[in-house]
Amino acid sequence: MIEVKSPGELQAMRAAGLVVARTLALVTEAAKPGSTTAELDELAEQTIRDAGAVPSFKGYHGFPASICASVNEEIVHGIPSSRQLADGDLISVDCGAILDGWHGDSAVTIAVGEVSAEDAALSAATRAAMWAGVEAVRADGRLTDISFAVQTAAEQAAMADGIDYGMIVEYGGHGIGSQMHMEPFLPNIGKPGKGPRLKVGMALAIEPMLTLGTGETRELDDGWTVITTDGSRAAHWEHTVAITEDGPWVLTAPEESALAG
Repeated sequence: MIEVKSPGELQAMRAAGLVVARTLALVTEAAKPGSTTAELDELAEQTIRDAGAVPSFKGYHGFPASICASVNEEIVHGIPSSRQLADGDLISVDCGAILDGWHGDSAVTIAVGEVSAEDAALSAATRAAMWAGVEAVRADGRLTDISFAVQTAAEQAAMADGIDYGMIVEYGGHGIGSQMHMEPFLPNIGKPGKGPRLKVGMALAIEPMLTLGTGETRELDDGWTVITTDGSRAAHWEHTVAITEDGPWVLTAPEESALAG
């Protein structure tokens, strides 16, 4: 069953989402050449706790940090460390917070210093695919309407950019609310009109991941970090989105009003 939230519970999720938004804004500002991913993690944890929230990633199935920090060929679930960021790196930061029992989950890809035009296009294409998925969130729609929108936007970006982006299919979005990962799993590819019917009060995390290569992945021996098998760079963008009678409500957007246009 997919969890359906009351308007008050969605407001509580919005409060958690704003904590995540503020945290990612500060991490983005701090992600400069010479900074370490461990320093970014420390900043994120302090920001979350200062807001009266709890990092949802730390301790989750044993994960040791408050953010996932995935650099260059690392796609997702990268563990923060003493690794220093260098000019031209691309880092995807995934962050979650629990406030009053409700979860927010979001991810951004950050350009460190000056990145290549290809890397910038990769991040922009992934972000555009995420927003296309957000705009496809509608009451009485089907789950794979979102999948189809994400896939279509990624394919359109590939044609416009002249770059054959790889789509990560093993990982995708998910239901979210009283827990971080809930039913349903949300694929980033698929034909429209399939899967559960969406209802007002449901919330989903929409999170495409694209690469500059094949899209094939491998998990490192740390049991967490997922990388591209061909060493190509990856990008990851995510927002938590609620279904309302007025359309999608982006709970992890920084703006005071986060209804999609």
